[in-house]
Amino acid sequence: MEVTSIVNGIIIDHVPAGTALKVLDYLKINPAKTKLALIMNTDSHLYGTKDIIKIEDEESIDLDVLGLVARTATVGIVRGGVIVEKKKPTLPEHVSNIIRCVNPRCVTTSEPGIDQMFHLTHSDRQEYRCDYCDEEAKF
Repeated sequence: MEVTSIVNGIIIDHVPAGTALKVLDYLKINPAKTKLALIMNTDSHLYGTKDIIKIEDEESIDLDVLGLVARTATVGIVRGGVIVEKKKPTLPEHVSNIIRCVNPRCVTTSEPGIDQMFHLTHSDRQEYRCDYCDEEAKF
């Protein structure tokens, strides 16, 4: 299989194997309307296997979302066929409207229009809790 280089865009490398579609969903990137290449379950010296996402003509992505769903990922910004910048997402301290509270009694569940806000409580376990009801996030 041959996947050519992109001229301008973003390469998301070291995505945990088998999670590329979930990452695209969280990033709100529609694969049906975006020029992209998915390489799934390819060999990785660091992780054994990994996914790679190449997105043509994309300028930026939300690193907070990427840090939440694919913390091992690296982001390469490509201009003129050359990687001009590399970024590494980190686990965000606060996230808003990325994950939803599962508590049926939470105000965010019963009241439409309230932002879904979570804070990081344990970085080692990647545990987030709702700012309103303190329910642990499930994602």
